[in-house]
Amino acid sequence: MNFKMVANLLGRILCVEALFLLPAVAVSLYFGEADAARALAVSCVITAGAGGLMLIPRPKKKNFYAREGFIVVALAWIVISLFGALPFYISREIPRFIDCLFETISGFTTTGASILTDIEAMSKGLLYWRSFTHWLGGMGVLVFLLAIAPSSKGSGQNVFLLRAESPGPEVDKLVPRTHNSAQILYSIYIGMTFLEMVFLRLGGMPLFDTVTVTFGTAGTGGFAIRSSSVAEYSPYLQNVVTIFMILFSINFNLYFLILGRRFRQALKNEELWMYLGLLGGSILLIAQNTRSFYASFGESVHHAAFQAASIMTTTGFATVDFNLWPEFSKCILLLLMVAGACAGSTGGGIKVSRLLLLFKSMHAELRRMISPRLVRPIRMDGKPVGSDTLRGIYLYMSAYFTVTAVSLLFVSLDNFGLETTISSVFACLNNIGPGFGITGPMGNYAPFSSLTKLILCADMLIGRLEILPILLLFVPSVWKRT
Repeated sequence: MNFKMVANLLGRILCVEALFLLPAVAVSLYFGEADAARALAVSCVITAGAGGLMLIPRPKKKNFYAREGFIVVALAWIVISLFGALPFYISREIPRFIDCLFETISGFTTTGASILTDIEAMSKGLLYWRSFTHWLGGMGVLVFLLAIAPSSKGSGQNVFLLRAESPGPEVDKLVPRTHNSAQILYSIYIGMTFLEMVFLRLGGMPLFDTVTVTFGTAGTGGFAIRSSSVAEYSPYLQNVVTIFMILFSINFNLYFLILGRRFRQALKNEELWMYLGLLGGSILLIAQNTRSFYASFGESVHHAAFQAASIMTTTGFATVDFNLWPEFSKCILLLLMVAGACAGSTGGGIKVSRLLLLFKSMHAELRRMISPRLVRPIRMDGKPVGSDTLRGIYLYMSAYFTVTAVSLLFVSLDNFGLETTISSVFACLNNIGPGFGITGPMGNYAPFSSLTKLILCADMLIGRLEILPILLLFVPSVWKRT
């Protein structure tokens, strides 16, 4: 393990985080919130100071391998969450540090689970910071660092960091240089973010609401600045959010292909069609099942589309209290929580591409049972899928169900009922936010014990980082010096 390289990267990340605290300070000053501005400024100084100290030891060796990549990614997300929680704690707007940490991890991992019972009472500067953590965490903190400051040539650092942080069964570089791939990803991300802001402003949404809602949508996070989430906005604004939730949950590689006018290649993507098929089918089933809840079928479709998109994209916004829907609709939403969005997007969950490859692998094994000598490779988008990719999926799924089982046992100690326990674990592990029961769209996670909140914090980090980087922190051989 190259500890000095790891420390150097963590220091650079903290300096970037300190820089991003400055706009939140400006927002607080604009709204005349002296205490919040002071807390944000002090947090900025502390974060920058800690980052600067980590940059002092100059690494003599530039070697950087896969294990350094995984460890840096895992530690980076933990460190930025710890320092990102400081503004909430120093301002005392969230008195307990465990709650500050829960809210911050939920923000950076784009989960959207909250312990706040009165969101409107928070200062605008802290609400801005809270929402901005979604935007920064959506595409990835390390991806941003690679986009603005690539490593030295030949170190291998770029590709290992991108591979460790990017969601999905495998990472495809858009162009030969990883640094350029990161720049392209963030250019598309920023462009889509501004586009949503334009549409929301055209619908009459206030500027501050526009910025925070867009951050929540772009990162598929779901933090709202109102206790009713987005229920108070007009149907037009809700429809804009629905569309952009779906757009941000589609593999960004497809947008690169479309910009390069490779439309046929983009439209051949099997994951895209499976994703749209699952989402469209869920909308129709929920709309029919909840027809009696609304004045017209059109209204039922409107809310079904918003909530199905919000859950499957792992955003977590709400227009209605779906906790009151029939069990059939709630069961569909629970399954959508697990399925999640597309690989290479800002969404969470298992990812549709993994499910598709699991189905193809199962089909191939069944055929092999009938014809043992039959050799036919599993293909995705017309290309054969390597054994390493399939082995990685099997490892991921094994770890996923193990983490789920352990988390359920710990969370059940709070005795909040099976519906609340199961949905809360799935909501945090898949980075959704709201669950059912007391953690429904009109509820929150405040009633849970400190132990449960720590378990759910771990679940949020594990889910966002695709499990393995966090688990590798507990493997002793990883930490051996090289």
